[in-house]
Amino acid sequence: MKLLVAVKRVVDYNVKVRVKPDGSGIDLQNVKMSMNPFDEIALEEAIRMKERGQATEVVVVSVGPKQAQETLRAALAMGADRAILVPTEERTEPLGVAKVLKVIAEREGADLILLGKQAIDDDSNQTGQMLAALMLCGQACFASAINVGDGKLEVTREIDGGLETLELPLPAVVTVDLRLNEPRYASLPNIMKAKSKPLSEISPDDIGVDLHPRLAVVRVSEPPARTGGRMVSSVDELLAALRDEAGVLKGA
Repeated sequence: MKLLVAVKRVVDYNVKVRVKPDGSGIDLQNVKMSMNPFDEIALEEAIRMKERGQATEVVVVSVGPKQAQETLRAALAMGADRAILVPTEERTEPLGVAKVLKVIAEREGADLILLGKQAIDDDSNQTGQMLAALMLCGQACFASAINVGDGKLEVTREIDGGLETLELPLPAVVTVDLRLNEPRYASLPNIMKAKSKPLSEISPDDIGVDLHPRLAVVRVSEPPARTGGRMVSSVDELLAALRDEAGVLKGA
């Protein structure tokens, strides 16, 4: 079984993002970038499948700027076998990425495509679903457990009422959630080995995909600053504040 894992280069989750003064977007100058955390979980699961003998090869794909090579090298250091970069300076959108992944998955003959359930920069939660629709194959979203059987998958996912278990044939698309696993740290020897692992580039034009954005960002602004709370001395004072200041109570 061949596994294809999509990873995205995003602002590190520990970084407090800054909005550009003109409100046109996020300031990325001198900002630490890293692999999208949900994609890292998907990659860890793929590597574990290979270690269990359930997969023969793990290929990672990223659609983004040239600097995404660093993200792909990090994926190779974790244990992926090969990496593919689809370079673009355009702002990527879920549909464009899904179209790219469809072409690459078909070229590679991938049996299972793993993605994070969403990217922490745009929070779209759309790429996996769009990819499954384009490929006309089964999908399972928000996976918290994945079991591989004979030509099929059993995926447990979290829903509002508890857990739901799905069975789907291969090929399939699975998007993963936080509780699936805990990603490993790349060891120094593996980081050194990653430098010699294959990393190829495929132009969007070569695969006939237009990555030009179809949505326009009108303005980006920071959320309003939260005001501090205050202590009240009695229930009556609390009720008065909720009624007169917050306006959430009527006739109290």
